[in-house]
Amino acid sequence: MRVAGIGCRAETPSATLRGLLSDPQGIDLVASLLTRTAQVRPVAEAMGLRFLAVDDIALRGIVTPTISARIAARFGAGSVAEATALVAAGRNARIVETRRISPDATATIAIAEGDGP
Repeated sequence: MRVAGIGCRAETPSATLRGLLSDPQGIDLVASLLTRTAQVRPVAEAMGLRFLAVDDIALRGIVTPTISARIAARFGAGSVAEATALVAAGRNARIVETRRISPDATATIAIAEGDGP
Protein backbone atom coordinates (compact mmCIF):
# COMPACT_ATOMS: atom_id res chain seq x y z
CA MET A 1 0.00 0.00 0.00
CA ARG A 2 1.31 3.44 -0.96
CA VAL A 3 0.11 6.31 1.23
CA ALA A 4 0.45 10.08 0.87
CA GLY A 5 0.57 11.71 4.29
CA ILE A 6 -0.47 15.35 4.41
CA GLY A 7 0.32 17.89 7.09
CA CYS A 8 -1.23 21.33 6.77
CA ARG A 9 -2.25 24.48 8.57
CA ALA A 10 -5.85 25.49 9.16
CA GLU A 11 -5.53 28.24 6.54
CA THR A 12 -4.02 26.05 3.80
CA PRO A 13 -5.91 26.64 0.54
CA SER A 14 -7.42 23.71 -1.35
CA ALA A 15 -5.31 24.68 -4.35
CA THR A 16 -2.16 24.02 -2.31
CA LEU A 17 -3.38 20.55 -1.37
CA ARG A 18 -4.31 19.82 -4.99
CA GLY A 19 -0.82 20.89 -6.01
CA LEU A 20 0.81 18.49 -3.55
CA LEU A 21 -1.38 15.65 -4.81
CA SER A 22 -1.10 16.63 -8.48
CA ASP A 23 0.68 13.40 -9.46
CA PRO A 24 -1.30 10.72 -7.60
CA GLN A 25 0.00 7.79 -9.66
CA GLY A 26 0.42 4.78 -7.42
CA ILE A 27 -1.16 6.43 -4.38
CA ASP A 28 -3.71 4.13 -2.73
CA LEU A 29 -4.68 6.40 0.14
CA VAL A 30 -4.31 9.95 1.47
CA ALA A 31 -3.93 10.32 5.23
CA SER A 32 -4.04 13.41 7.41
CA LEU A 33 -4.89 14.44 10.94
CA LEU A 34 -8.48 13.98 12.08
CA THR A 35 -8.61 17.73 12.72
CA ARG A 36 -7.83 18.39 9.04
CA THR A 37 -10.48 16.03 7.59
CA ALA A 38 -12.75 18.87 6.42
CA GLN A 39 -9.83 20.34 4.45
CA VAL A 40 -8.06 17.31 3.03
CA ARG A 41 -10.82 14.73 2.44
CA PRO A 42 -12.73 16.74 -0.23
CA VAL A 43 -9.54 17.33 -2.20
CA ALA A 44 -8.48 13.68 -2.02
CA GLU A 45 -11.92 12.40 -2.97
CA ALA A 46 -12.24 14.88 -5.86
CA MET A 47 -9.03 13.36 -7.21
CA GLY A 48 -10.44 9.84 -6.85
CA LEU A 49 -8.31 8.96 -3.83
CA ARG A 50 -9.43 7.28 -0.61
CA PHE A 51 -8.91 9.23 2.62
CA LEU A 52 -8.04 8.14 6.16
CA ALA A 53 -8.18 10.46 9.19
CA VAL A 54 -5.49 9.75 11.79
CA ASP A 55 -5.94 10.78 15.43
CA ASP A 56 -3.00 12.89 16.60
CA ILE A 57 -2.47 10.52 19.55
CA ALA A 58 -1.47 7.82 17.04
CA LEU A 59 1.52 9.98 16.00
CA ARG A 60 3.16 9.98 19.43
CA GLY A 61 6.47 8.17 19.33
CA ILE A 62 6.52 7.61 15.56
CA VAL A 63 10.11 8.04 14.37
CA THR A 64 10.32 10.13 11.21
CA PRO A 65 13.30 10.83 8.93
CA THR A 66 12.83 14.59 9.18
CA ILE A 67 12.15 16.57 12.33
CA SER A 68 10.50 19.90 12.97
CA ALA A 69 11.08 20.88 16.60
CA ARG A 70 7.72 22.69 16.68
CA ILE A 71 5.83 19.66 15.36
CA ALA A 72 7.75 17.25 17.62
CA ALA A 73 6.82 19.30 20.69
CA ARG A 74 3.15 19.42 19.71
CA PHE A 75 2.55 15.93 18.29
CA GLY A 76 5.39 13.74 19.57
CA ALA A 77 6.60 13.01 16.02
CA GLY A 78 9.00 14.99 13.86
CA SER A 79 6.72 15.38 10.84
CA VAL A 80 2.93 15.15 10.60
CA ALA A 81 3.10 14.20 6.92
CA GLU A 82 5.62 11.41 7.48
CA ALA A 83 3.99 10.11 10.67
CA THR A 84 0.46 10.00 9.24
CA ALA A 85 1.77 8.23 6.13
CA LEU A 86 3.55 5.64 8.29
CA VAL A 87 0.53 5.04 10.53
CA ALA A 88 -1.82 4.64 7.56
CA ALA A 89 0.58 2.39 5.61
CA GLY A 90 0.37 -0.21 8.37
CA ARG A 91 2.71 -3.11 9.02
CA ASN A 92 6.27 -2.83 7.71
CA ALA A 93 5.70 0.83 6.82
CA ARG A 94 8.65 2.84 5.58
CA ILE A 95 9.06 6.32 4.14
CA VAL A 96 9.89 6.26 0.43
CA GLU A 97 9.67 10.03 -0.09
CA THR A 98 10.47 12.35 2.81
CA ARG A 99 8.32 15.38 3.42
CA ARG A 100 8.15 18.01 0.75
CA ILE A 101 6.97 21.50 1.61
CA SER A 102 4.40 23.28 -0.55
CA PRO A 103 5.52 26.45 -2.37
CA ASP A 104 3.41 28.59 -0.01
CA ALA A 105 4.90 26.76 3.03
CA THR A 106 1.48 25.91 4.51
CA ALA A 107 1.46 22.14 3.84
CA THR A 108 3.71 19.10 3.53
CA ILE A 109 3.44 15.72 1.83
CA ALA A 110 5.35 12.49 2.41
CA ILE A 111 4.94 9.06 0.87
CA ALA A 112 5.11 5.77 2.77
CA GLU A 113 4.73 2.18 1.66
CA GLY A 114 3.61 -0.69 3.85
CA ASP A 115 1.54 -3.86 4.03
CA GLY A 116 -1.62 -1.99 4.99
CA PRO A 117 -3.65 -2.22 8.19
